Amino acid sequence: MNEQTNVYDALSEDHGADGRWAFGSGFSDAVEAEIGAPVPEGVDPADLAQYCLMLGDDALVASHRLSEWVSNAPELEEDVALANVALDLLGQARVLLSRAGHLLGRDEDDLAFTRTEGEFRQVALAELADRGDFAHVIARQLLLSTWRLAVLSRLTGSADPVVAAVAAKGVKEVAYHRDHAARWTLRLGDGTALSHERMQAALDTVWPHAEELFRTSDVERRLAASGVAVDPAEVRGEVDAVLDEVLAAATLTRPQRPPVGTVGGRGGRQGLHTEGFGHLLAEFQSLARQHPGASW
Repeated sequence: MNEQTNVYDALSEDHGADGRWAFGSGFSDAVEAEIGAPVPEGVDPADLAQYCLMLGDDALVASHRLSEWVSNAPELEEDVALANVALDLLGQARVLLSRAGHLLGRDEDDLAFTRTEGEFRQVALAELADRGDFAHVIARQLLLSTWRLAVLSRLTGSADPVVAAVAAKGVKEVAYHRDHAARWTLRLGDGTALSHERMQAALDTVWPHAEELFRTSDVERRLAASGVAVDPAEVRGEVDAVLDEVLAAATLTRPQRPPVGTVGGRGGRQGLHTEGFGHLLAEFQSLARQHPGASW
């Protein structure tokens, strides 16, 4: 039997020279070896770096939003479930930001904690504040995970080995994320009159941001032609079919709300974000900015 019986002592033991460690978010040796893999032939490294930031920032920011609910969820089991989803996304983000950092001459921590608001590339849906409403969390997760699963399923064949590796592992994780969100949508939508009303209101609030998920950036268009990326417009049919099935079972109505447009052709993929993201980023980066270069 291991002599280390105190869980807190186990948490504080040495975990390697880099001093960075978290439950469930470490790299496998295979993935770590691929971080520095050559860029696929004919692909612009700058485009690949931006694409990794897009996928990585979606995961990183969504992970942080979910972490805000740990100890605040309606049930203890949901604290654990949301934490697990957040850690899955954090693990995906770490690999993708490391790949981007390798191409840009930076590291994952630098990209996470020192970039400015306009340098982040996530879609608005990932960063939406939930106003303390659990139904809002579920509505956001239902749309985001359904879309991300459709994208990752296609990226398992990406010409970039790191993107393909993240996708191969991610489809298993995000399939659970989607199932978790769908089950809660059913529970709330087809529950009491009050839970139905709140779930419908939450869907009405997040739905205008769904259109951005299928808006193709120039980087995605170029990389899709090279076999690295997926054109998000191609997954709309699959995503709509899944959402319609879940909403029908939950006795909810598909919102008919006008989509949020771009500003001068710019959206989240071009660094234009919601007002709430500035507050999120200030909290997220506060420790790293107060103690630059610190390790633990």
